[in-house]
Amino acid sequence: MIDSAENKVCVIIAAKNASDTIGLAVASALREPEVAEVVVIDDGSTDGTAAAARQADDGSGRLIIQEFEKNRGPAAARNHAIEISRAPLISILDADDFFFPGRFKPLLADNDWDFVADNIAFVDADTVPTAYTMLDHFDPKPRFLDLVAFVEGNISKRGVRRGEIGFLKPLMRRSFLDKHGLRYDEALRLGEDYDLYVRALAKAARYKIIHSCGYGAVVRSNSLSGRHRTDDLRRLYEADRAILAAGGLSPTDAAAIRRHEQHIRGRYELRHFLDIKSQSGMGAAASYAMGKPAAIPAIAGGIFADKTERFRKGGSAPIAHSGANGLRYLLQAVPE
Repeated sequence: MIDSAENKVCVIIAAKNASDTIGLAVASALREPEVAEVVVIDDGSTDGTAAAARQADDGSGRLIIQEFEKNRGPAAARNHAIEISRAPLISILDADDFFFPGRFKPLLADNDWDFVADNIAFVDADTVPTAYTMLDHFDPKPRFLDLVAFVEGNISKRGVRRGEIGFLKPLMRRSFLDKHGLRYDEALRLGEDYDLYVRALAKAARYKIIHSCGYGAVVRSNSLSGRHRTDDLRRLYEADRAILAAGGLSPTDAAAIRRHEQHIRGRYELRHFLDIKSQSGMGAAASYAMGKPAAIPAIAGGIFADKTERFRKGGSAPIAHSGANGLRYLLQAVPE
């Protein structure tokens, strides 16, 4: 365990219209003894999110709540929280998720990292109250990610389990972020975490993963996390291009980022084609595709894959791994 003066954590919760869930998130963070601050940024909510967060206050003086008059997005909310907080370690918690009791002790067992993440359990909303009793206990089996492994883990391959390591919620060392001038890109509303972690890895961040599980991601049918605008995809592949343009990457790292950029750009072109078709008809969509011949393979391939998905044996590979007690996990591990 690292020195107690250095293991204090700021938990940042960016929240928009999360009055039904923010209380659980706040309470789960305040429960942890390593947490010195819980900073909630109400990002332009209209449903009383800030008031619901206050109701979860434990009276310890650690809860800070600030409200944006207008929605500015999770990246801007998190950056603001970073600026007004002081704890040396930063933990991101989504407003509809929660920490399992004792989350930070395994993460802080060693001091050999700049970012350290644990496993994530996917929990159905109706099983949240009993989820802790269902939690599998995994051997930590620590390992380090390099930039290539991280980026490749964020490229979808049909029928192949990719691990989705971009979903991980690492504990981040403030000193590393400050030393390299790293903050979230406020232009992004999709992939802002991925972008920050890639830029950190490009600065030689030590990104450690342990397989024990301390983060609960609540699965809801109306979750906003799976929704995004077509333009969000464009901004994400442009972020990859900006990283490449900044230079300083090894050829191997640059090649991985280019693969991700091409992957996201292909998704964008398909979505943009389908948007045009929906709004203006097939003729307009076909005209767009003919005017961008480089996009045709992504458009045609995406349409073909979608049309034939149901005929493919086994369908697409699930992201989550089934545990022994009914929960599903992001990272596959052998129970202790």
